[in-house]
Amino acid sequence: MLLPRWFAEAFLLLISTLACSNAAFIGVNIGTDVTNMPSPSDIVALLNSQQITHVRLYDANSHMLKAFANTSIEVMVGVTNGEILKIGRFPSAAAAWVNKNVAAYVPSTNITAIAVGSEVLSAAPHVAPILASALHNIHKALVASNLNFKVKVSSPMSMDIMPKPFPPSTSTFSPSWNTTVYQLLQFLKNTDSFFMLNAYPYYGYTAANGIFPLDYALFKQLSPVKQIVDPNTLLHYNSMFDAMVDAAYYSMEALNFSKIPVVVTETGWPSAGGSDEASATLANAETFNTNLIKRVLNDSGPPSQPDMPINTYIYELYSEDKRTGPVSEKNWGILFPNGTSVYPLSLSGGSNSASVNGSSMFCVAKADADDDKLVDGLNWACGQGQANCAAIQPGHPCYLPNNVKSHASFAYNDYFQKMKSAGGTCDFSGTAITTTRDPSYKTCAYTGSLSANATGGDFPPSALGPASPLGGNANALLTSSYYHLPLLAPLALTLLQLLLLQQNRLL
Repeated sequence: MLLPRWFAEAFLLLISTLACSNAAFIGVNIGTDVTNMPSPSDIVALLNSQQITHVRLYDANSHMLKAFANTSIEVMVGVTNGEILKIGRFPSAAAAWVNKNVAAYVPSTNITAIAVGSEVLSAAPHVAPILASALHNIHKALVASNLNFKVKVSSPMSMDIMPKPFPPSTSTFSPSWNTTVYQLLQFLKNTDSFFMLNAYPYYGYTAANGIFPLDYALFKQLSPVKQIVDPNTLLHYNSMFDAMVDAAYYSMEALNFSKIPVVVTETGWPSAGGSDEASATLANAETFNTNLIKRVLNDSGPPSQPDMPINTYIYELYSEDKRTGPVSEKNWGILFPNGTSVYPLSLSGGSNSASVNGSSMFCVAKADADDDKLVDGLNWACGQGQANCAAIQPGHPCYLPNNVKSHASFAYNDYFQKMKSAGGTCDFSGTAITTTRDPSYKTCAYTGSLSANATGGDFPPSALGPASPLGGNANALLTSSYYHLPLLAPLALTLLQLLLLQQNRLL
């Protein structure tokens, strides 16, 4: 017996709503100016182990995109500023770029957005006149590949293009960029895309020279006498972050555009700085990012747009120590390259806590490592590195198989688990590699695994070795934000029950 059509249509509509109504997310930017940059496979393994669901790349690195294949991680790729001129002038160049860097990887790699340039109006103003053309050419190439509904196109802008962001209600884009910004907004409106904004309260606070309190920049509660209020709308702003996002909405409104969502493609706080960068501290970075995550994951928008959640990407996954500029420029990362946290942080918005159920990252010998180098690494780990190597002695649980690769793996991992919180690395002259797969076997439990005490025992006193310049607890468990289904699930169940009841009556 056929089911009533209205039941079927209503059920499908509800399921579609459930699938599309996702809460705000926290993602991370991945820069690559890192001395000991982990391999793409190690990066993806780390992201998966920590359940990080959204990342932004600054280019379209083929090795990274291949590593993201067959994962659920949503990837934003980037057209570099240097590529914009050619792509804007020649549609064929845009088509070639999309075919090479997007179509070649989808659907295995879950590419969902393309950032065309980065702060073009501020960093590369000479290409600004052709930005709109580049956006259109990329979009047309996506249409030709039937990817335009899956992959959104936009261009990240800095707060610099809004010269007076406070009060937010009077914020406008710089008149010198009105034509370019108008073309951008028209494109975003026509393609149902979003406005990408790089919003840094750190810079807003330091540039204000004491006008705003530090607590305002760090999402801390302000006393009644320090409340920040827009004098025109009387809206209260509990954070500079919210004020910056609202400044973008009001600036778009000034050009007669509304309901274009703002996605914050970069924000964060440096954990260290020079002598003239007093607010760049480990404590402030931890406070900012912890409160940022809680703020974003409450699924509300800024005061003027309370129903527009603020999807946000933290800058950045690893500190880029090779970048030039002030000390702070090298210290934005939330992780060390060895995968441990610079400071305790939970991307799920929960309480900060260290892992008590074992490690999600292990250090083992590379399969193709030279035996002589492995012997050197094994001797260093068990000697100067002060690894606990009792378990690989004859008659002990990890002695077999009796070969240098197995013994080196155990020793490397024991050292890594004990020293990673102080910045210790998994390298050993290129003979070691990190893995999320627990290498324990039979009676041999590796340090950091769920049953580590079976063989490894308690950690001995920490050895002197590679250390973080920042100190502190860098071994906190990093978790992530999931997409949360809305509270329509009970309604879906009720509708399904009605559907089945109607079917029984018809029978």
